[in-house]
Amino acid sequence: MSHLFRRFGRAFLEMPLVVKIALVWLVFIVGAAIYSRLDRILGQALPLQDPFYQPFLFGEAKPVEGPSSAHWLGTDILSRDNLSRLLHGSWVSLIVATTVVVFGLTVGGFIGAFVGYTRGKVETLTMATLDVILAFPPLVLLLALVAVYKVRNLTMIALVFGVLGIPTYVRIARASTLGVASREFVQAAEAIGTKRRAILFREIIPNIMPALFAYALINAGFVIVVEGTLSYLGLSVQIPEPTWGNMINEGRRDIRQTILPIFWPGLFLTLSVVSLNLVGDWLQQRVAVRSSAL
Repeated sequence: MSHLFRRFGRAFLEMPLVVKIALVWLVFIVGAAIYSRLDRILGQALPLQDPFYQPFLFGEAKPVEGPSSAHWLGTDILSRDNLSRLLHGSWVSLIVATTVVVFGLTVGGFIGAFVGYTRGKVETLTMATLDVILAFPPLVLLLALVAVYKVRNLTMIALVFGVLGIPTYVRIARASTLGVASREFVQAAEAIGTKRRAILFREIIPNIMPALFAYALINAGFVIVVEGTLSYLGLSVQIPEPTWGNMINEGRRDIRQTILPIFWPGLFLTLSVVSLNLVGDWLQQRVAVRSSAL
């Protein structure tokens, strides 16, 4: 464990400043999402305002207040605290992005490595099936599932995103496997009679995972944008559950009065996607250097 921390420390020091800032922002978003979920589980026991409470209904506040000591990022048209809603909304983005990454790395990574190493008819049949799936726009399929089957809860939305993301990961894992399988260390393992299953799990998969993970970070940013788009259209997690997309949708109706309810979720969404892309690009460069050294 200490060895891993030392490696991470060296990698962090080697990062450009802008990538370090991006990584710090991502850590903040993940921490904020977990903190807000704990606050929900503990019944608002933590020092974070209730994202659903509308004090103006009880004469306790005015709609659309600016930033203050009570509301650091102001309130929306219903007097709900913007900061609290942003932090709770980050949980939705985190769950959807994490589900896609986990499904892609585990299911897509394994299938791609397996067919890329074994080759033959299994590879041909698998890739032909994936080509058919990829030919159908995933966003259209997602919209159809949401509209027809009324899939609006976070669990189902995340699972649908995760399953639809698998084919792309399979193709990337297969392409990486084709390159790794021709390396000397794989050929040496085959020459001494190592079982193919052992080669797959000990030599192939560990060497394709860095490339997959680098892509996963960039793909997570795309997924967050898609989920935000669905939320904006009212086709993702239903109101009043706060998400960055539906916060923008709710705030647009009062944009002439104030832009803050739109600005803050838009800023969080933009910074998160840009940060994921910056870290993903940096990791891809590291993977490329490492691959050339193998």
